[in-house]
Amino acid sequence: MASNVNPTVRRRRLGQELRRLRELKGMTAEEVAERLLVSQSKISRLENGRRSISQRDVRDLCGVYEVEDQRLVDSLMQMAKDSRQQGWWHAFGDVPYSVYIGLETDAESLRVYDPQVVPGLLQSRAYAEAIIRGALPETSATEIDKRVEVRIRRQDRVTTDNNPLRLWTVLDEAALRRVVGSRSVMREQLEHLAELSQVPHVTVQVLPFEVGAHPGINGQYAILEFVDAADSSVVYIEGVTSDLYLEKPHDVQKYTVMYEHLRAQALNVEQSRQFIENVAKEYAR
Repeated sequence: MASNVNPTVRRRRLGQELRRLRELKGMTAEEVAERLLVSQSKISRLENGRRSISQRDVRDLCGVYEVEDQRLVDSLMQMAKDSRQQGWWHAFGDVPYSVYIGLETDAESLRVYDPQVVPGLLQSRAYAEAIIRGALPETSATEIDKRVEVRIRRQDRVTTDNNPLRLWTVLDEAALRRVVGSRSVMREQLEHLAELSQVPHVTVQVLPFEVGAHPGINGQYAILEFVDAADSSVVYIEGVTSDLYLEKPHDVQKYTVMYEHLRAQALNVEQSRQFIENVAKEYAR
């Protein structure tokens, strides 16, 4: 999906512009909220792109900020209109992590560290179904099927020949050893992973147990980067009831440095592929 129609990215860019206008005016979010008789949290959600922005919201905010350039106002109004379009994932109903999918859909590159499971973009269908079923034991079969389909559809960013996502994955050995579904499912998954690791824009490294303590010991995270300079990098941390998105340069830099340490401590690409293939053979016995 092109960035000019991605509603998530549109909301994010619009929110950044509205924050810039507020700061130029020298106003706090609380002051703006008081002027518009809304909550401060609404202003914050509009600025961080986590909430749909209506054209009326833009008009009111531009009024408060005394924006005199009508072309700028019109441009922001159009962005608000575009941001309310629906992405492909909306066809599947209420998707809990739709904000992340929108960012992933538009990202140029993605760096992922996962200590527990194979990342969604590299999962086989059988593995994905087993992971989702195990993680959500009280979820209906219909909902599980929907989530599996969304996950498989997300993989288009990796398999497409048209501007594919550059994906770098560091996997803990535990993700290869944890039997998800069955031994045959694991064998199929690891063979699939080894095959994908040979795709030019996909890099897979394994962090073996023997490394011991390492910078990623606290858990999974992902770093998304974008082509457009207006879109700052985002660190995504998945939660049970809510997700965390870090966009401040200091936070992104800290996680980036952590990732570089993980890459340095992990097996190199060829060693990792051989390691994965060897574990896959173990599941065949």
